[in-house]
Amino acid sequence: MACTPEFIETLSDILSPLGEVRSRKMMGDYVIYVNDKCVITACDNIAYVKKLPCISDLMADAESGSPYPGAKEAYILDIEDSQKVLKVVETLWNHLPFPKSKKG
Repeated sequence: MACTPEFIETLSDILSPLGEVRSRKMMGDYVIYVNDKCVITACDNIAYVKKLPCISDLMADAESGSPYPGAKEAYILDIEDSQKVLKVVETLWNHLPFPKSKKG
């Protein structure tokens, strides 16, 4: 099952205090960007974030899963706790690189 537009809209609303939020549809699911950095992979109405050491304490009690077959295991965000989502994504954002520019 792909993500619903309502789920993506809810995620975008939660993340809006952090800056510009945009989503990009990819094979029925989405990636969510905040200020041009990819911070969330959304599949089947579940928000996944990379398992990085910078958020391991914040996500110590979180479930893990794989957003799609062959993907690395990721933390699952509980979007019901919007304050935690903001803290996790802000911390991730500070540790993730900007995407490399594509030179033609």
